[in-house]
Amino acid sequence: MARLLSIDFGKKRCGIAVTDTLQIIANGLTTVATSTLNDFIASYLAKEKVERIIVGLPTTMRGEESESMRYIRPGIEKLRKVTGEIPIEFFDERFTSVLAHRAMIDGGMRKMARRDKAIVDEISATIILNDYIAAREARGGM
Repeated sequence: MARLLSIDFGKKRCGIAVTDTLQIIANGLTTVATSTLNDFIASYLAKEKVERIIVGLPTTMRGEESESMRYIRPGIEKLRKVTGEIPIEFFDERFTSVLAHRAMIDGGMRKMARRDKAIVDEISATIILNDYIAAREARGGM
């Protein structure tokens, strides 16, 4: 089986997470500058087989797309040129930053380390991907 890859897309940075090849659990991979995302993804795809890319969909409390989609959509369109036939799917990312901070606190991370937004982005990408896997399993799919 191929991996799933998720992106927590931001203006400055993108957190990236991937599953194991059995698509059971997600782990944080890295955080890259948004300006280098396409190069990083192209390099990763040259080494690893990826079945699908999941991108965090920022929504408001009412479930509507947030203002961030203004820069995310063009970024994803550029990414599609790198990924070829690999499907790119959006998945609700509400509260992932809050959950990432909570995970950092619960994990005993010191306050100074919790201020590192790159770590928050990577953890957020991991939460997005784990939530995607759970939702897929709840629908009965694999």
